[in-house]
Amino acid sequence: MNRLGTLLLATLVAAVLTPVLSHAQLFTLTKDQMVELTAQNPFERFPDGRPKVPDAFIERARGLSSEEVFAILPAQGFRNQYADGFRVLHPDRKLAGRAFTVQFMPLRPDLDGVINAKAKAAGVPRLNNQVAIDMLQPGDVLVVDLFGQQEGGTIVGDNLFYYIMKATKGGGLVVDGAIRDLEGISRMDMPAYFRDVHPSAIGNVVISGINIPVRIGKTTVMPGDLVFGDSEGVYFIPPALVQRVVDNADEIHVHDEWTRKKFDEGKYKSSEIYGTPKDPALKKEYEEYLKKRLEEIRKTYK
Repeated sequence: MNRLGTLLLATLVAAVLTPVLSHAQLFTLTKDQMVELTAQNPFERFPDGRPKVPDAFIERARGLSSEEVFAILPAQGFRNQYADGFRVLHPDRKLAGRAFTVQFMPLRPDLDGVINAKAKAAGVPRLNNQVAIDMLQPGDVLVVDLFGQQEGGTIVGDNLFYYIMKATKGGGLVVDGAIRDLEGISRMDMPAYFRDVHPSAIGNVVISGINIPVRIGKTTVMPGDLVFGDSEGVYFIPPALVQRVVDNADEIHVHDEWTRKKFDEGKYKSSEIYGTPKDPALKKEYEEYLKKRLEEIRKTYK
């Protein structure tokens, strides 16, 4: 979606909502709208309608790789779910959690006036980054569209990063923008993906949506997507495909395990084993190994 389209969407969302007492209803989707836009979600939902991918799948996702997600999503028509080019805070640690989305735009006084008048009527002195941050739940990943901004595009410094880490129980942060206080943040054990670092505080921007569809790089992110990140980049997985992705990854892991065992024997050329065994006896051996190992692995999920 281009920037004009995003603005029109955000304006429409704001226009159809009236001020209410709950912070969660500021410039967001109604529950019915959320359910409509995420109709394929097979899991439970939060009270606002956001899909709630089960914790067990989040844990399983920590064993994924970008290539394993790629094996499923494009074939299902989801070709715009991967973003890279980030600075990665902890490249050796996987990111996995539920997307909580926030959208910012460059400050425009007339829009800012309308937004904050509605916020004030809803009991919020001013709509800012902390309003969204205070809504985070355990297992959430804060996903922020800050349109790649560096100066003034710093969603958090070390204190608010620490708060996010505690509120989400180590969920994570993905920001198409910047952070500040990298020295302090680098000592904290939470995954984070960001475009840049700048010493400025967040400013000259305005929140245009909380838990609405957002753009991160060339991806479209929906609230409740399973966010998965590794040292290469970040995937935003629709809830309807989460089980398919993690189940397929189990098979890939077993395939790799068996393949390397056969390589270790030193009896076979790579073409005889990888990717499909050529000999019928070896293929049968692999299929039996796969069945046994999948049963063993999936027992641990129950």
